[in-house]
Amino acid sequence: MDKIRIRSWNVNGIRAVHKKGFLEWFINEKPDILCLQETKATRKQFPKDLRVVDNYHLYSSEAEKKGYSGTATYSSIKPEKVEYGFGIDRFDLEGRTIITDYGDFILFNIYFPNGKMSPERLQYKMEFYDVFLGYVDELKDEGRNIIVCGDVNTAHKEIDLAHPKENSKISGFLPEERAWMDKFFSHGYVDTFREFNKKPEQYTWWSYRTRARDRNVGWRLDYFFVNKEFMDNVESSYILYDVMGSDHCPIGLDIKI
Repeated sequence: MDKIRIRSWNVNGIRAVHKKGFLEWFINEKPDILCLQETKATRKQFPKDLRVVDNYHLYSSEAEKKGYSGTATYSSIKPEKVEYGFGIDRFDLEGRTIITDYGDFILFNIYFPNGKMSPERLQYKMEFYDVFLGYVDELKDEGRNIIVCGDVNTAHKEIDLAHPKENSKISGFLPEERAWMDKFFSHGYVDTFREFNKKPEQYTWWSYRTRARDRNVGWRLDYFFVNKEFMDNVESSYILYDVMGSDHCPIGLDIKI
């Protein structure tokens, strides 16, 4: 059996994280697949040494709006097929989704929308969630194995953020967002991290304000999900707390095929 190591990281700007030792971390870490969210750059704007990384294929998706959103997948395994988005312009024009089909599984690298800005953006986020769920369900119903990674922009349960009560009316922990996650899991998907770690105070995002990371006042917003049937292939799912460079830290999934 082959072991595949996947990493996911909201880098909050590929150019910004590049200045903070990102490439050195990437080379030392040697993941088989690295999924990045919030790259905030066109491919041409990627630092030169990140446009071509030895032994990796790079797939990137950019937002129509400059310096906004964006995703990138570096893969040492050449996928059989690559798609960008769900085929719906209003969701695809923000460069949030890269879908790589490896045969044994389909990997979704997604930067889910943030709903904090306005009621309209919250609506957009909830509609994005529903379109995504319909898309993955169709593939799962065809018997395909699914891995979803990225910044989901919602903490699922009270254990997943430092101050649940104070944030219960803030997008990222609203009842409707959490209910959608319940619905997603009821469709046969698994939050892989919680299969291995049930402890509190396990976060992946900390506000830059008030030195929240130093005090571990955070949220778990970044996830690896798989369909239940694929869970036997998952060896481990974890958070790389010590990796700096963004307001998020990377997360990891090790699978065997």
